[in-house]
Amino acid sequence: MKIALVLGTSTGGVGKHVESLAGGLTAEGHRVVVFGPRSVGEQFSFPLFRPVEISAGPHPRDVAAVWNLRAELRAMRPDVVHAHGLRAGLVSALAGAEPLVVTWHNTVMAEGAKQKVYEQLEKIVARRATLTLGASEDLVARVTSLGGRDVRLGPVGAQYLPAGDGTAIRKEFGDGPLILSVGRLHPQKRYDVLIEAAGQWPDAQVLVAGSGPAESELRAMTGQRRVTFLGHRNDVADLLAAADVAVVTSDWEARQLFAQEAMRAGVPLVATRVGGLPGLVGDAAVLVPAGDADAVARAVRGLLDDPDRRAQLAQRGQERAAGWPDEAATVRQVLACYRELTGAA
Repeated sequence: MKIALVLGTSTGGVGKHVESLAGGLTAEGHRVVVFGPRSVGEQFSFPLFRPVEISAGPHPRDVAAVWNLRAELRAMRPDVVHAHGLRAGLVSALAGAEPLVVTWHNTVMAEGAKQKVYEQLEKIVARRATLTLGASEDLVARVTSLGGRDVRLGPVGAQYLPAGDGTAIRKEFGDGPLILSVGRLHPQKRYDVLIEAAGQWPDAQVLVAGSGPAESELRAMTGQRRVTFLGHRNDVADLLAAADVAVVTSDWEARQLFAQEAMRAGVPLVATRVGGLPGLVGDAAVLVPAGDADAVARAVRGLLDDPDRRAQLAQRGQERAAGWPDEAATVRQVLACYRELTGAA
Protein backbone atom coordinates (compact mmCIF):
# COMPACT_ATOMS: atom_id res chain seq x y z
CA MET A 1 0.00 0.00 0.00
CA LYS A 2 0.88 3.66 -0.31
CA ILE A 3 0.55 5.17 3.17
CA ALA A 4 0.73 8.84 4.16
CA LEU A 5 1.58 9.58 7.81
CA VAL A 6 0.94 13.14 8.99
CA LEU A 7 2.09 14.77 12.22
CA GLY A 8 2.48 18.24 13.67
CA THR A 9 5.16 19.68 15.91
CA SER A 10 6.74 16.98 18.06
CA THR A 11 9.98 16.55 19.97
CA GLY A 12 9.04 13.44 21.91
CA GLY A 13 6.60 10.55 22.10
CA VAL A 14 4.39 11.22 19.07
CA GLY A 15 7.38 11.71 16.81
CA LYS A 16 9.03 8.53 18.13
CA HIS A 17 5.81 6.60 17.52
CA VAL A 18 5.50 7.82 13.93
CA GLU A 19 9.18 7.08 13.35
CA SER A 20 8.63 3.53 14.61
CA LEU A 21 5.45 3.10 12.57
CA ALA A 22 7.04 4.41 9.38
CA GLY A 23 10.02 2.13 9.76
CA GLY A 24 7.89 -0.92 10.54
CA LEU A 25 5.49 -0.38 7.66
CA THR A 26 8.36 0.22 5.25
CA ALA A 27 10.00 -3.01 6.40
CA GLU A 28 6.72 -4.78 5.54
CA GLY A 29 7.12 -3.60 1.94
CA HIS A 30 4.76 -0.61 1.92
CA ARG A 31 5.58 2.84 0.55
CA VAL A 32 5.37 5.29 3.45
CA VAL A 33 5.74 9.06 3.25
CA VAL A 34 5.69 11.21 6.39
CA PHE A 35 4.38 14.78 6.14
CA GLY A 36 5.08 17.32 8.87
CA PRO A 37 7.06 20.41 9.90
CA ARG A 38 10.60 20.57 8.59
CA SER A 39 11.97 20.63 12.15
CA VAL A 40 10.32 17.26 12.85
CA GLY A 41 11.86 15.77 9.72
CA GLU A 42 15.27 16.93 10.91
CA GLN A 43 14.87 15.42 14.39
CA PHE A 44 13.50 11.98 13.50
CA SER A 45 14.57 9.36 10.98
CA PHE A 46 11.76 8.78 8.49
CA PRO A 47 12.22 6.63 5.36
CA LEU A 48 10.62 9.34 3.17
CA PHE A 49 9.69 12.82 4.38
CA ARG A 50 7.96 15.82 2.81
CA PRO A 51 7.70 19.13 4.73
CA VAL A 52 4.27 20.56 5.49
CA GLU A 53 4.42 23.32 8.09
CA ILE A 54 1.63 22.38 10.50
CA SER A 55 1.70 24.87 13.37
CA ALA A 56 1.62 23.90 17.05
CA GLY A 57 -1.70 25.74 17.56
CA PRO A 58 -4.45 27.32 15.43
CA HIS A 59 -2.84 29.89 13.15
CA PRO A 60 -3.68 31.66 9.85
CA ARG A 61 -0.84 29.79 8.15
CA ASP A 62 -2.89 26.62 8.62
CA VAL A 63 -4.54 27.58 5.33
CA ALA A 64 -1.21 27.16 3.55
CA ALA A 65 -0.61 23.86 5.34
CA VAL A 66 -4.00 22.54 4.18
CA TRP A 67 -3.34 23.52 0.56
CA ASN A 68 0.20 22.13 0.63
CA LEU A 69 -0.92 18.81 2.10
CA ARG A 70 -3.80 18.58 -0.38
CA ALA A 71 -1.35 19.03 -3.26
CA GLU A 72 1.05 16.46 -1.82
CA LEU A 73 -1.73 13.90 -1.34
CA ARG A 74 -3.02 14.44 -4.87
CA ALA A 75 0.46 13.79 -6.21
CA MET A 76 1.01 10.73 -4.02
CA ARG A 77 -2.50 9.23 -4.24
CA PRO A 78 -2.14 7.24 -0.98
CA ASP A 79 -4.39 4.31 -0.16
CA VAL A 80 -4.77 5.62 3.39
CA VAL A 81 -3.84 8.76 5.33
CA HIS A 82 -3.00 8.37 9.02
CA ALA A 83 -2.75 11.60 11.03
CA HIS A 84 -1.27 11.73 14.52
CA GLY A 85 -2.62 14.31 16.93
CA LEU A 86 -5.37 16.91 16.75
CA ARG A 87 -3.43 19.45 14.68
CA ALA A 88 -2.37 16.92 12.04
CA GLY A 89 -5.87 15.44 12.06
CA LEU A 90 -7.46 18.83 11.43
CA VAL A 91 -5.14 19.74 8.55
CA SER A 92 -5.62 16.28 7.02
CA ALA A 93 -9.41 16.46 7.34
CA LEU A 94 -9.56 19.92 5.75
CA ALA A 95 -7.22 18.72 2.98
CA GLY A 96 -9.84 16.10 2.06
CA ALA A 97 -7.86 13.03 3.11
CA GLU A 98 -9.88 9.83 2.58
CA PRO A 99 -9.87 7.28 4.09
CA LEU A 100 -8.54 9.10 7.13
CA VAL A 101 -7.26 7.43 10.28
CA VAL A 102 -6.52 9.75 13.20
CA THR A 103 -4.69 8.67 16.33
CA TRP A 104 -5.45 10.87 19.34
CA HIS A 105 -2.32 10.93 21.51
CA ASN A 106 -3.21 13.81 23.83
CA THR A 107 -6.10 15.62 25.42
CA VAL A 108 -6.58 19.38 25.03
CA MET A 109 -5.39 21.33 28.07
CA ALA A 110 -7.09 24.70 27.56
CA GLU A 111 -9.49 26.99 29.40
CA GLY A 112 -12.04 29.70 28.66
CA ALA A 113 -12.44 30.95 25.09
CA LYS A 114 -9.47 28.91 23.90
CA GLN A 115 -11.11 25.75 25.19
CA LYS A 116 -14.29 26.50 23.22
CA VAL A 117 -12.27 26.97 20.05
CA TYR A 118 -10.50 23.68 20.55
CA GLU A 119 -13.79 21.89 21.24
CA GLN A 120 -15.02 22.91 17.80
CA LEU A 121 -11.78 21.75 16.20
CA GLU A 122 -12.05 18.44 18.07
CA LYS A 123 -15.56 17.92 16.69
CA ILE A 124 -14.34 18.46 13.14
CA VAL A 125 -11.55 15.92 13.53
CA ALA A 126 -13.71 13.39 15.39
CA ARG A 127 -16.52 13.46 12.83
CA ARG A 128 -14.42 13.59 9.66
CA ALA A 129 -12.11 10.70 10.52
CA THR A 130 -13.04 7.38 8.95
CA LEU A 131 -11.44 5.65 11.92
CA THR A 132 -10.16 7.05 15.21
CA LEU A 133 -7.60 5.29 17.40
CA GLY A 134 -7.33 6.56 20.98
CA ALA A 135 -4.09 5.96 22.87
CA SER A 136 -6.02 5.56 26.14
CA GLU A 137 -9.54 4.70 27.29
CA ASP A 138 -10.39 8.29 28.23
CA LEU A 139 -9.46 9.49 24.73
CA VAL A 140 -11.71 6.83 23.20
CA ALA A 141 -14.56 8.07 25.41
CA ARG A 142 -13.82 11.68 24.48
CA VAL A 143 -13.91 11.11 20.71
CA THR A 144 -17.04 8.97 21.03
CA SER A 145 -18.79 11.79 22.90
CA LEU A 146 -17.84 14.19 20.09
CA GLY A 147 -19.53 12.03 17.45
CA GLY A 148 -16.66 9.90 16.16
CA ARG A 149 -17.86 7.35 13.59
CA ASP A 150 -15.59 4.41 14.43
CA VAL A 151 -13.52 4.82 17.59
CA ARG A 152 -11.18 2.14 18.95
CA LEU A 153 -8.43 1.77 21.51
CA GLY A 154 -5.05 1.89 19.82
CA PRO A 155 -2.23 1.52 22.38
CA VAL A 156 1.12 2.99 21.39
CA GLY A 157 3.99 0.55 21.95
CA ALA A 158 7.22 1.99 23.30
CA GLN A 159 10.60 1.26 21.82
CA TYR A 160 12.62 -1.50 23.42
CA LEU A 161 15.73 0.31 24.56
CA PRO A 162 18.96 -1.68 24.60
CA ALA A 163 20.48 -2.32 28.01
CA GLY A 164 22.16 0.88 29.08
CA ASP A 165 25.45 1.61 30.81
CA GLY A 166 25.12 4.21 33.53
CA THR A 167 28.84 4.36 34.37
CA ALA A 168 29.54 7.66 32.58
CA ILE A 169 26.37 9.28 33.96
CA ARG A 170 27.27 8.24 37.48
CA LYS A 171 30.81 9.52 37.04
CA GLU A 172 29.46 12.89 35.89
CA PHE A 173 26.84 13.33 38.61
CA GLY A 174 28.30 11.44 41.56
CA ASP A 175 27.25 8.50 43.67
CA GLY A 176 24.25 10.11 45.39
CA PRO A 177 20.63 9.29 44.46
CA LEU A 178 19.68 10.12 40.87
CA ILE A 179 16.08 11.03 39.99
CA LEU A 180 15.24 10.98 36.29
CA SER A 181 12.44 12.41 34.17
CA VAL A 182 12.32 12.47 30.37
CA GLY A 183 9.83 14.39 28.24
CA ARG A 184 8.96 17.55 26.40
CA LEU A 185 9.40 20.72 28.45
CA HIS A 186 5.76 21.76 28.16
CA PRO A 187 3.32 23.04 30.82
CA GLN A 188 1.31 19.79 30.59
CA LYS A 189 4.31 17.87 31.95
CA ARG A 190 4.30 19.96 35.15
CA TYR A 191 8.04 20.00 35.67
CA ASP A 192 7.38 22.90 38.03
CA VAL A 193 5.97 20.28 40.44
CA LEU A 194 9.12 18.19 40.10
CA ILE A 195 11.32 21.23 40.74
CA GLU A 196 9.35 22.09 43.87
CA ALA A 197 9.55 18.52 45.12
CA ALA A 198 13.31 18.48 44.50
CA GLY A 199 13.74 20.95 47.34
CA GLN A 200 12.94 18.07 49.71
CA TRP A 201 15.73 15.84 48.35
CA PRO A 202 18.90 17.81 49.17
CA ASP A 203 20.98 14.64 48.84
CA ALA A 204 19.64 13.75 45.37
CA GLN A 205 20.38 15.01 41.88
CA VAL A 206 17.39 15.45 39.57
CA LEU A 207 18.02 15.01 35.83
CA VAL A 208 15.50 16.19 33.24
CA ALA A 209 16.08 15.17 29.62
CA GLY A 210 14.10 16.92 26.92
CA SER A 211 13.49 20.24 25.24
CA GLY A 212 10.45 22.44 24.70
CA PRO A 213 8.82 25.85 25.04
CA ALA A 214 8.89 25.97 28.85
CA GLU A 215 12.65 25.42 29.16
CA SER A 216 13.76 28.97 30.04
CA GLU A 217 10.94 29.40 32.56
CA LEU A 218 11.74 26.08 34.24
CA ARG A 219 15.45 26.83 34.41
CA ALA A 220 14.66 30.11 36.16
CA MET A 221 12.63 28.24 38.80
CA THR A 222 15.36 25.86 39.93
CA GLY A 223 17.20 28.30 42.20
CA GLN A 224 19.51 26.36 44.53
CA ARG A 225 17.78 23.03 43.92
CA ARG A 226 19.89 20.26 42.41
CA VAL A 227 18.00 20.05 39.11
CA THR A 228 19.91 19.70 35.83
CA PHE A 229 18.26 20.15 32.44
CA LEU A 230 20.08 17.93 29.96
CA GLY A 231 18.33 19.02 26.75
CA HIS A 232 17.46 16.48 24.07
CA ARG A 233 19.31 13.22 24.67
CA ASN A 234 19.87 10.09 22.64
CA ASP A 235 21.23 8.09 25.61
CA VAL A 236 18.01 7.51 27.56
CA ALA A 237 18.99 3.87 28.11
CA ASP A 238 22.19 4.99 29.85
CA LEU A 239 20.30 7.57 31.90
CA LEU A 240 17.87 4.88 33.05
CA ALA A 241 20.73 2.53 33.90
CA ALA A 242 22.10 5.21 36.24
CA ALA A 243 18.77 6.29 37.77
CA ASP A 244 17.44 5.22 41.16
CA VAL A 245 13.89 6.46 40.58
CA ALA A 246 11.95 7.65 37.50
CA VAL A 247 9.30 10.36 37.88
CA VAL A 248 6.36 11.52 35.76
CA THR A 249 4.55 14.62 37.08
CA SER A 250 2.19 15.36 34.16
CA ASP A 251 -1.32 16.76 34.47
CA TRP A 252 -2.37 14.22 31.84
CA GLU A 253 -0.84 11.35 29.85
CA ALA A 254 -2.13 8.52 27.68
CA ARG A 255 0.50 5.74 27.51
CA GLN A 256 3.49 7.86 28.38
CA LEU A 257 6.54 6.48 26.60
CA PHE A 258 9.07 7.34 29.30
CA ALA A 259 6.94 5.55 31.90
CA GLN A 260 7.01 2.46 29.67
CA GLU A 261 10.76 2.75 29.10
CA ALA A 262 11.45 3.12 32.83
CA MET A 263 9.38 0.11 33.83
CA ARG A 264 10.86 -2.07 31.10
CA ALA A 265 14.33 -1.05 32.28
CA GLY A 266 13.51 -2.02 35.85
CA VAL A 267 13.60 1.51 37.29
CA PRO A 268 10.98 2.12 40.01
CA LEU A 269 8.44 4.70 38.86
CA VAL A 270 6.51 7.46 40.61
CA ALA A 271 3.76 8.88 38.37
CA THR A 272 0.62 10.97 38.58
CA ARG A 273 -2.77 9.26 38.71
CA VAL A 274 -4.08 10.80 35.46
CA GLY A 275 -5.40 9.78 32.04
CA GLY A 276 -4.23 6.38 30.90
CA LEU A 277 -1.40 6.02 33.44
CA PRO A 278 -3.31 4.02 36.11
CA GLY A 279 -4.45 1.48 33.52
CA LEU A 280 -0.94 1.32 32.07
CA VAL A 281 1.06 0.77 35.26
CA GLY A 282 -1.45 -1.00 37.55
CA ASP A 283 0.15 -1.68 40.93
CA ALA A 284 3.67 -1.68 39.47
CA ALA A 285 4.30 2.03 40.17
CA VAL A 286 3.63 4.53 42.93
CA LEU A 287 0.76 6.80 41.85
CA VAL A 288 0.29 10.30 43.32
CA PRO A 289 -2.24 13.11 42.75
CA ALA A 290 -1.47 15.56 39.94
CA GLY A 291 -0.08 18.92 40.98
CA ASP A 292 0.92 17.77 44.49
CA ALA A 293 4.65 18.40 44.99
CA ASP A 294 4.57 17.16 48.58
CA ALA A 295 3.06 13.85 47.47
CA VAL A 296 5.76 13.46 44.82
CA ALA A 297 8.45 14.30 47.38
CA ARG A 298 7.12 11.77 49.91
CA ALA A 299 6.76 9.00 47.30
CA VAL A 300 10.30 9.44 45.98
CA ARG A 301 11.77 9.82 49.47
CA GLY A 302 10.05 6.62 50.54
CA LEU A 303 11.64 4.71 47.66
CA LEU A 304 15.08 6.22 48.21
CA ASP A 305 14.98 5.19 51.86
CA ASP A 306 13.81 1.62 51.15
CA PRO A 307 16.08 -0.34 48.76
CA ASP A 308 14.00 -3.52 49.18
CA ARG A 309 10.83 -1.73 48.08
CA ARG A 310 12.65 -0.24 45.10
CA ALA A 311 13.76 -3.71 44.05
CA GLN A 312 10.25 -5.14 44.43
CA LEU A 313 8.71 -2.31 42.44
CA ALA A 314 11.34 -2.67 39.72
CA GLN A 315 10.53 -6.37 39.37
CA ARG A 316 6.77 -5.75 39.27
CA GLY A 317 7.32 -3.08 36.64
CA GLN A 318 9.19 -5.44 34.35
CA GLU A 319 6.56 -8.14 34.83
CA ARG A 320 3.81 -5.64 33.99
CA ALA A 321 5.70 -4.37 30.96
CA ALA A 322 6.02 -7.89 29.56
CA GLY A 323 2.29 -7.81 28.78
CA TRP A 324 2.31 -4.55 26.85
CA PRO A 325 2.18 -4.45 23.03
CA ASP A 326 5.58 -3.80 21.51
CA GLU A 327 6.36 -1.79 18.39
CA ALA A 328 5.89 -4.80 16.11
CA ALA A 329 2.45 -5.50 17.58
CA THR A 330 1.48 -1.86 17.10
CA VAL A 331 2.51 -2.00 13.43
CA ARG A 332 0.47 -5.18 12.93
CA GLN A 333 -2.60 -3.64 14.55
CA VAL A 334 -2.39 -0.46 12.49
CA LEU A 335 -1.77 -2.40 9.27
CA ALA A 336 -4.86 -4.54 9.96
CA CYS A 337 -6.90 -1.32 10.28
CA TYR A 338 -5.55 -0.02 6.96
CA ARG A 339 -6.42 -3.29 5.21
CA GLU A 340 -9.91 -3.23 6.69
CA LEU A 341 -10.54 0.30 5.42
CA THR A 342 -9.10 -0.26 1.96
CA GLY A 343 -10.20 -3.84 1.40
CA ALA A 344 -6.59 -4.85 0.79
CA ALA A 345 -5.79 -8.55 1.17
